[in-house]
Amino acid sequence: MKVLITGGAGFIGSHLADAYLEQGDEVYIIDNLSTGSINNIEHLKGKQGFHYVIDSIMNKSLTAELVDAVDIIFHLAAAVGVQLIVKNPVHTIETNIKGTEIILELASNKQKPTIIFSTSEVYGKSSKDVFSENDDLVLGSTYTARWSYAASKIIDEFLALAYYREKQLPVIVVRLFNTVGPRQTGQYGMVIPRFISQALSNKPITVYGDGQQTRTFVHVIDVINALMDLIKHNDAWGEIVNIGGESEISIISLAQEVKEGLNSSSEIEYISYSQAYDEGFEDMKRRRPDISKIKKLIGFKPKFTLTNVISEVAEHQRNKGL
Repeated sequence: MKVLITGGAGFIGSHLADAYLEQGDEVYIIDNLSTGSINNIEHLKGKQGFHYVIDSIMNKSLTAELVDAVDIIFHLAAAVGVQLIVKNPVHTIETNIKGTEIILELASNKQKPTIIFSTSEVYGKSSKDVFSENDDLVLGSTYTARWSYAASKIIDEFLALAYYREKQLPVIVVRLFNTVGPRQTGQYGMVIPRFISQALSNKPITVYGDGQQTRTFVHVIDVINALMDLIKHNDAWGEIVNIGGESEISIISLAQEVKEGLNSSSEIEYISYSQAYDEGFEDMKRRRPDISKIKKLIGFKPKFTLTNVISEVAEHQRNKGL
């Protein structure tokens, strides 16, 4: 199998590359390192079957060559992280929509099975307790920069499903819910690596808002295993599929668990959303996925606990001196 991973030097992409190389497949990566890191794939250099290009998928002729060379495509290249999205909405919109359009067009020309990565952010301000793939999507005002990310990913989903319906492209859209694990950075607002970095250095663990907002978390290896199974299932083509954890935790409880698990002397400090992001920032109270569809498709069941995640991310940060 020959696999193309756009954004392959990122957190999820690099773990996906590891997994395919481990089973003897050939992996091609393209990444412009805007949010990815060469450190994530340093250990893969020189491995048989590993190829990487530092460039943008906007380089259409190069991307076309890569698409031609492979059997399947995972399109991860995108603007990610709440802080980056709020600060750079133009980059977010252009990268997410134009990049996905290029990948879908090129994949469609050669009928290459493709997974397009979306996000739980598309559920927006919905007040439901559990989010399923057929739910209405409820976004806020266009004056609020945060919703530009969700809107761009919704367009990506529409494009992917249009290519499936009109051009019979075998494509799957996955909506990820807080994927976590080693190599994830807190630089762009990801909460677990940020909390762990603060706890390891005994700095205040900063909780945004009142900390009562709840999230579910899923280990990156559980996600990778799900992706590798999904792309082999014809029944998943033309579908939107949630991938996430089952256990819900409040952000203040997460901060306490990180503090206690790492025996940190850090204080927990509350910071308003306007201080952390900008005036008028809106957050969601809950973000819990309905994962019944992926359970039915591939028998998905997360194996790793939050305790596993915290210890592994902490070990990674210690080893890297983060």
